[in-house]
Amino acid sequence: MLQLPDSLCMKKLASVEDAYQLCRQIMAKYAKTFYLATLLMSEEKRRAIWAIYAWCRRTDELVDGPAAAMTTPETLELWEQQLESVFAGHPVDDMDVALVDTIQQFPDLDIQPFRDMIAGQRMDLYRSRYETFEQLNLYCYRVAGTVGLMSTAIMGVETAKTTAAWQQNQAPHDPTPEAIALGIAKQLTNILRDVGEDARRGRIYLPLEDLKRFDYSEEELFQGVVNDRWRELMRFQIERTRQIYAQAETGVSYLSSDARLPVWAALMHYSQILNVIERNDYDVFRQRAYVTQVRKLRTLPIAWLRSQVL
Repeated sequence: MLQLPDSLCMKKLASVEDAYQLCRQIMAKYAKTFYLATLLMSEEKRRAIWAIYAWCRRTDELVDGPAAAMTTPETLELWEQQLESVFAGHPVDDMDVALVDTIQQFPDLDIQPFRDMIAGQRMDLYRSRYETFEQLNLYCYRVAGTVGLMSTAIMGVETAKTTAAWQQNQAPHDPTPEAIALGIAKQLTNILRDVGEDARRGRIYLPLEDLKRFDYSEEELFQGVVNDRWRELMRFQIERTRQIYAQAETGVSYLSSDARLPVWAALMHYSQILNVIERNDYDVFRQRAYVTQVRKLRTLPIAWLRSQVL
């Protein structure tokens, strides 16, 4: 996949249409609900989101996929070289064709968030612990907050939105901080949901300072101990994550009208995972918290209403 010079010179690549279809298939398989929501966007926007999602998925799988054991720093260096080639207008493989077209259609799409995401994958190669929340927050920005930056460049901002007459001459609000917050909140949710799975791989993403604060040891975590100290630790983590979701909510109304419903849907569906963790009595070692399709469908009318009136 990462034989950059040879593939660039020798391989016949897919058409633009076929490349977007490959990206669509990846998103439809791995992000079903959000994929369905993108169908409410304009064709240009939804295809761009498919292309970005496919790139992010492929990047994540370099360190968290079936072949992750073979990934080295040199692998990520080659992947970043391939990214540079894409932003220069030279696709290396079939799905790159869609991303090249997206970059041409949306010139505000910047390469830096893509680079930052690769930097986040590098962190996973050499770190299995985070001492402080500040360290974890940087990781979450790199692997997930960056998606908010990428997506906002596609979704666009509602330039006509104002709330009072004296704001008519002000520049529109920039919702990128809230978009970053949504990505970070979703990643923190993933971390809380996957504590047991990560522990089986020798990883602890919960800040070690928080474990110490609640007198809960790494050994207990690896043993899957659910006691009162663990429950208090998880309540603290969930409350912090909900505060970040609340920050993210304040920016959704500033997005273009056709982007608000999918963002509200993603926010609400992901935040409900926290509710399931609570219902499972914070046992994330033996029960995987997930939101059923029925519950997701029930939230869509509320998400639609919020997209219209908030």
